[in-house]
Amino acid sequence: MAATMVKEAGSEPSQLLGPESASERTLYPYVTGTSVVALKYKDGILMAADMGASYGSTLRYKSVERMKSIGKHSLLGASGEISDFQEILRYLDELILYDNMWDDGNSLGPKEVHNYLTRVMYNRRNKFNPLWNSLVLGGVKNGQKYLGMVSMIGVNFEDNHVATGFGNHFARPILRDEWHENLSFEDGVKLLEKCMRVLLYRDRSAVNKLQIAKITEEGVTISQPYALKTFWGFSAFQNPTVGAEGSW
Repeated sequence: MAATMVKEAGSEPSQLLGPESASERTLYPYVTGTSVVALKYKDGILMAADMGASYGSTLRYKSVERMKSIGKHSLLGASGEISDFQEILRYLDELILYDNMWDDGNSLGPKEVHNYLTRVMYNRRNKFNPLWNSLVLGGVKNGQKYLGMVSMIGVNFEDNHVATGFGNHFARPILRDEWHENLSFEDGVKLLEKCMRVLLYRDRSAVNKLQIAKITEEGVTISQPYALKTFWGFSAFQNPTVGAEGSW
């Protein structure tokens, strides 16, 4: 009887410590990054993200890179939980390594990587253990430009320009008005900077330290961090509650 009790207690320690002690889910996102904005331009894909990471509502980290090259043809950007993004990068490292081991002269393109990510995110969602990220995947292979996104529950689509987080509300309207398929590199960067400046003004989690990445047939280039020129003298910024009902 005593041996049986010891065995039962030892085999299920989580029953003694409570149900949450054995949980390995991301129940709440703790350290999160905000919007990623990307677009197609004449020669490839441009992507922008700031380098802030918030601990709850506190801007705790200001040098976090949220864009990474994937294999030879793809570029990945992520908003959401930073540790889950690191887990996704580990999955992708294994995928690219496995693909390279075939040594058949072929390599995974952006469409294949995007399809893989949609399956991963949807699979984890169905296990009620989601990866708490929205992902943007862009790339160029054999002269074909590709840009898509996938949400934390597996919702995905392709488009000429995409954004995550507040970028869906503030950046996409700008992109719909000003994007065209023959954008030069310089005009594409200016357009992304305009979007990031609006997000800096309106998104409390955004910081004025960003990177812009491009991917073409030649490969991926991620810029050094830099700051945008801003102007905070607008009257709406000086007294935003003027005329508001119920304001102090």
